[in-house]
Amino acid sequence: MDDQQASGPPATAAGTGPDAPWPLRVLSENLKQYFERAPAAWIEGQLIEFKVIRGNAWMTLRDLDGDYSLPVTAWRAVASTLEGTVEPGSRVVARVKPSFYTKTGRLTMVASAMRPVGLGDLLARVENLRRTLEAEGLTSPALKKSLPVLPNLIGLVTGKNSDAMKDVIRNTHLRWPQARFEVREVAVQGASAPREVMTALAELDAHPEVDVIVVARGGGALEEVVLPFSDETLVRAVAQVQTPVVSAIGHEADHPVLDDVADLRASTPTDAAKHIVPDAAAERDAVAGARLRLAAGVERLVQHEAERLANLRSRPVMAQPERWVDERAQDLERIRERARTSLAGRLDREHDAVGHLRARVRSLSPQKTLNRGYAVVRHADEVIRSAEQVDVGDSLDVLVAAGRLGAAVTSIHPLAPSPSDSPSDSPEQENA
Repeated sequence: MDDQQASGPPATAAGTGPDAPWPLRVLSENLKQYFERAPAAWIEGQLIEFKVIRGNAWMTLRDLDGDYSLPVTAWRAVASTLEGTVEPGSRVVARVKPSFYTKTGRLTMVASAMRPVGLGDLLARVENLRRTLEAEGLTSPALKKSLPVLPNLIGLVTGKNSDAMKDVIRNTHLRWPQARFEVREVAVQGASAPREVMTALAELDAHPEVDVIVVARGGGALEEVVLPFSDETLVRAVAQVQTPVVSAIGHEADHPVLDDVADLRASTPTDAAKHIVPDAAAERDAVAGARLRLAAGVERLVQHEAERLANLRSRPVMAQPERWVDERAQDLERIRERARTSLAGRLDREHDAVGHLRARVRSLSPQKTLNRGYAVVRHADEVIRSAEQVDVGDSLDVLVAAGRLGAAVTSIHPLAPSPSDSPSDSPEQENA
């Protein structure tokens, strides 16, 4: 131990041990150096405690969403600028840096600047968030889900025993008395409101019977109505809900970001009832009107068909049905008579044509030529057209108009034909 004390304490915490501990002052000085190397940071929270003692301000800040708090100190120079500008309950931003007091081992967050967050700053943040969501497409009409015509069970997220809850339930039952609600009462203002609303939304979205969810809040101060329902975590959670969501926050002039991502925006909680259920009285009137129109239409149809039937019965053919058969029979007889006449005329014309053809054929018959005194001379089955075809002494077969003759050639007298003649000029020359 004496050798170690002579050589000094270990350089790092890893080198310490039961036989080589750090003196407490070394740890304190090292912690002070460590914390003082940390950069200053701007933080935001709600000021829940503010006390000024001997010119120094001792404060406590709480997180806006979670259950976290942090003590903050402002020394005299800074504290003098805070009195009258911030008070418990204020929403502030502060520039803080950790400070470690070695003598007592106390870690303190020292504020070098602090200012309240004004309503204008908060609304500017809301508009920036609105533009961001719009750029991401989360407010697109294409993402909006249609509300059911008649929901089986209506989920309602609203304040505890609030007028908004009463308005929604009362006006919904006035329109549709059988409507059923699954209500979740939550905080609708303050730091815990977004977290409680998200929890209620998740429960109702998981409920198998809930067909539509209404988030309702009555009117109030702008920061109480708009800010809790413009929380980024909340509106992104609403965009992910599978059940259609109706936003009914405040009055017509109030416009939290929740309105943009919800599937339907109602101007007031009372207006929400007009969108989530139909009006039973109006539906009954519509059904009654439809029944009257249907009855009138059926009556007109029956009357029209009765008139048509009366017109049919008044026709002569219905009074004397056999008259129609007689008229058709007469028509058929006329058609048959025209057919007979047409066929007879055609047969006569064709008979005459056949007679003409027969006469022409007979006029062209070789027998007619023989009857005029011509003969057909053959020798050895060859028709003799020239004297040069036979010799003296040849036997000939001579066909005449009435019979055949046998003959012998006794002399031959050739005849020189004229240039204009040919053996086939005429039937007489051919047969000669």
